[in-house]
Formats: sequence, C-alpha cells, structure tokens
Amino acid sequence: MSSGIRDKVAIIGMGCTKFGERWDVGAEELMVEAFEEALADAGIDRSEIQAAWLGTCFEEISVGKSALPLSLTLRLPKIPVTRVENYCATGTEAFRGAVYAVASGACDIALALGVEKLKDIGYGGLPNWGANAGTLTWQWMPNVTAPGAFAQLATAYAAKYNIPMDELKRAMAHISVKSHANGALNPKAHLRRKITIEQALNAPIVAYPLGLFDCCGVSDGAACAIVATPDIAKGLKGKDFVTVKALQLALSSGEEVGYNEWDGTHFVTTSKCSIEAYKEAGITDPREEISMMEVHDCFSITELVTMEDLHISERGRAIHDVLDGFFDLDGRIPCQPDGGLKCFGHPIGASGLRMLYEMYLQLLGRAGERQIPDPRYGLTHNLGGMPYMNICSIAIVGRYGE
Repeated sequence: MSSGIRDKVAIIGMGCTKFGERWDVGAEELMVEAFEEALADAGIDRSEIQAAWLGTCFEEISVGKSALPLSLTLRLPKIPVTRVENYCATGTEAFRGAVYAVASGACDIALALGVEKLKDIGYGGLPNWGANAGTLTWQWMPNVTAPGAFAQLATAYAAKYNIPMDELKRAMAHISVKSHANGALNPKAHLRRKITIEQALNAPIVAYPLGLFDCCGVSDGAACAIVATPDIAKGLKGKDFVTVKALQLALSSGEEVGYNEWDGTHFVTTSKCSIEAYKEAGITDPREEISMMEVHDCFSITELVTMEDLHISERGRAIHDVLDGFFDLDGRIPCQPDGGLKCFGHPIGASGLRMLYEMYLQLLGRAGERQIPDPRYGLTHNLGGMPYMNICSIAIVGRYGE
C-alpha cells in the first residue's frame, strides 16, 4: 500500500497577486507578479526550477490550449511545462503536478502557478454558468446557473434537518459577515468592507434563499508555489518552510445526478476525499487536530455544508457550530482567515493556490493582523462543478516532521 506523500515535499516559496478587477494589467503581468514574489521568497534562481505546471480554467490566456504562456512570460529555461484544468480545483491541480513530480524524484524543484483573467471575458456567473466561455452548456445541463443549483442545496438541507429557513439564513449571514471581517484585514483581498448581519439578511435575493452577500464575486488574479525536496529546503540558509501532509482528489462518478440515494444535502466527493486526506496526513480527529481551513465558499451554504463533509461538524450540526463562532477568526478552527472566495476573490485557476498561500503565511507566522496563534495543520478544499456533479481537491500542509 502506498505510504502517501506526507513530508516528502516542502513548499519553499509562495506568491500571490492582489485579487480584484485588475483592468490595468493582463494575465501575463499577473503571472509575473505572483512568480516574482514566490521566487524572492524561495531565495533561488529561476534557472534552478526544473519543471512547471500552469493552471487556468478558461482559454483567455492559452496559445492553442498549451502551456506556452507560462514558459514565455516567465522566461523559463526551456524546461517541461504542462497546462492543466480541473474546474475550480485547477490551481490545486497545478500544485498536485508539481508536488508529485518532486515526490517521485522526477525533479528536485518545481513550480505551480494558477491564473485567471475573468473580467476580460465578461464572465458573469449568473447566465448559464460560464456560457460566455463555452463551459457547462452540455445538453444535459441546459440553462443551469450556479446560484440556482446551490440554492437547492440550501433548501434540501433545511428540509432534511427540519431547520427553519430564517435560522439557516442567519447562519449563512454569519458566514458572510465573518468572511467580510477577515477580508477587511487582508490588503490583497478583492472585497475589504465589513458588513453586518442585517445587511446580509436584507440583501436582494439572487436565488432563494441565497442573497447577494451569500455569493462570491468574479475576480482576476494569480498565485504561485515553488516546491522542493525537504533536503533542499533545509539547505536554504535562514529559510522557513512547510511541508505537504496530504493531497487528495475525488470526482463524481455519476451516482449523485443519476440515482435517488443522494438527497441533495451534501457533497459525496468531499466526504470521501477528506477521509483519504486525513489518512494520508495521519490525522485521526480532524475537529481537534486541524488548526485552520480555507474551503470553497462559492456560496455561504457551500461553506456550511462542507464543514460536515470534512467531518468537522456532525451531520445537521454545522449550523450550530457556525452560529456559536466555532469557525470565526478567534474560534476553535478559523475558516477563511483571508476572506475566502467570498472576499479574497475567485479567479478560478488561481483559487486553490491562493488558499495554500494563506495557510503557508499562517504556518510561518506571517499573516499580520489575521494571524492565528500557533497553527499546526492547515487544510484547503476546492469544489468545482455543481452539488450533483463535481470535483473535490483537498490539501493539508503543516510544519516539517509534525
């Protein structure tokens, strides 16, 4: 049986742009901005990078869907470069390629970069999710919208656990208020304005019961990671680093969309993926051992339900943990300390690496006003697609040897 990749790969440098409506720059400038920060952080020369992965979901920066934009833009030294795409898990997919390359011994130092320039392509999120970019317009998903699909998740959850809708909406509002408060502390976040519970509850409805503040926005941005063997990391003088404890991926098989066993209240992939990730990381009690999380809060209900699929909250009890402040910045397991998709932003190809960037900063004690005291394990979670058909990726990172 495979022993997994625990502590076999170190993150030696990371970089992230400011997310937002970056009308003043193109995707190339965003890639350079993230890469230069990561390279300086790692303290190495670009000539030492032996392989690279580019994650981008849409085709706005591709040259024939190739990886050339990364190699050309960063002037990489004619090394292997691969372009990957896996819906909202695209950034983590790039990271997975780089991490597995180092873990396998194929190379000693590798680069992963995710980027998206959504504002330039008119991506709106509401009309047939991604229709302008030619995504999700299959004959078996006509006229679907992301808000509509995730709104059904909320109503199914309330019905199954007999939760009054006003109570569920208050819990979702708490999630949004928490993320806005965290984002206000983050100079790189897209949205940096605090909101109140009343504002969230009284916002215009997008798809009942989801209101405006229950939905993440559309952003431009890039994020980057440089990974290496732990021996190389230890040889970098004065360099602190973290290691990858687990990296797992799970995709829907069709049972959710095709069979009646799935009741529409949770994510089958996340439940399975998290179990495998904990096993690989050697975690037996995630509620006690996980220090902090960045999860896929495309909608506030997604974050709430994900707490149960990650086996942090018991089934039907996440609403109580949320309202009790368990996931607040000063709570037991802070969730979205950087503002999450909701406020940091969601340039699809960059989001997975952006989440890892926050965990990396936190573990190294470099998160400033939002620093979490003495974190041990950080978890990131991406969900791409719809509740009934999706891709889930989970990464767990922490200090070397712990």
